[in-house]
Amino acid sequence: MNVAVIFPGQGSQSIGMGKDLYQNSQEVRVLFEQASDILQENMAKLCFEENDKLNLTQYTQPAILLVSYAIYSLILPKIKGKIGFGLGHSLGEFSALCASGVLDFDNALALVNQRGRLMEECCKNKTAGMMVVLGLEDPILEEFCDKKRNIGLKVWCANYNADAQMVLAGGREDLSSLEVEIKGLGAKRVLMLPMSVASHCPILEGMREDFAVILESSLKDSFGFSIISNVSAKPYNKKDEALRLLSNQLISPVLYKQSIRENDKEVEVFIECGGNVLKGLNKRLTSKETLSLQNYQEVQEFLDKDF
Repeated sequence: MNVAVIFPGQGSQSIGMGKDLYQNSQEVRVLFEQASDILQENMAKLCFEENDKLNLTQYTQPAILLVSYAIYSLILPKIKGKIGFGLGHSLGEFSALCASGVLDFDNALALVNQRGRLMEECCKNKTAGMMVVLGLEDPILEEFCDKKRNIGLKVWCANYNADAQMVLAGGREDLSSLEVEIKGLGAKRVLMLPMSVASHCPILEGMREDFAVILESSLKDSFGFSIISNVSAKPYNKKDEALRLLSNQLISPVLYKQSIRENDKEVEVFIECGGNVLKGLNKRLTSKETLSLQNYQEVQEFLDKDF
């Protein structure tokens, strides 16, 4: 059976994430300790106890990658040799690269931590934000954003998650000012997200050069399996391709729904490591099953089943 391993992005974090995995698996505890040493941050405390840090981008990104990779590591013996491709949503693309061996675990943690820091710095004085819009088709929102940019507003289509489910990115005030108008176009729901960065739009252009330098020193040219690019919705498996696509990912929209639809014929099942957000999206995008693995019991049930 050919499988796709898929990894969630920012927004899938929650207090308690990975706790029962940590309590029940020595392998996972070692990964948490390793991450704590690399980041100089107690990752068990960060993930398990109430705090304000988990929702800060520079901590959110490594925390999600840590838990996703921990789950992937536990199920790897079951799926080794059966992986058709890896795919992640935004940050999740780096979890996929780590799973494929392109990034060492230590380098992956340091990389996404620095990615988060650079994003915060890039957006610091721009009052950036993101907004989810439900119920409008892509061409309507694309034309709307084009018109608003023509009159000086900062607003872009950033995440193509599913049909009639789009995330916009841009200036927080610009986005807020457009809520009523977007509802007037027929949107069923418009909601500002609790984020202080504007991902996947030109606001992050200022960090591309610095991030490319970090990428160059972090990535290996050794792919265990191909990765589907957020930017192109096509597979890649070379370092030079990864450098170009991951730099462009900062300022380009996430083509998640296109990635699933264009590549699902290559696999028989999707396995989401560390969340259930993508499982929810996949129900609307493919007839193939998506298994969501978030806790120790779900991992054990997966390991016990015939596959």
